[in-house]
Amino acid sequence: MVGFNKILIIGNVGTDPEMRYTPSGNPVTSFRIATSRFYNTADGERHQETEWFTVVAWNQLAEQCNQYLAKGQRAFVEGRLHGRSWEGQDGHTRFSNEITASRVLFLDRGPSSQSGEAEPAGSDGEPAGPMDAEDLPF
Repeated sequence: MVGFNKILIIGNVGTDPEMRYTPSGNPVTSFRIATSRFYNTADGERHQETEWFTVVAWNQLAEQCNQYLAKGQRAFVEGRLHGRSWEGQDGHTRFSNEITASRVLFLDRGPSSQSGEAEPAGSDGEPAGPMDAEDLPF
């Protein structure tokens, strides 16, 4: 039986990307991104609920995220959800879910787009201009 694991989010980058290299020399960048939803309670009070995700990008996409993303910018992330566990210093098992990105779209204009250059669109390396909501894949 074939499985399917895909996640799509749009949110605000909450930390500046951190790039490092594996022992074999492959770049990997991680950053946090927050998504929010608003809802009204039965008594009409408006609430906001925020979810935080850790995003991990590899190779060329890692380099692009490190170069073009910054805290506070909006981004669209497409990838797969990956769970991992480890033992903490206190001896308890910890769990974490993270998104392994296959595509990241930079929704805010960065400094490079002010000079007329297009921002990268995703892991395929194809440049793209400013995004409209109608361009999103859902």
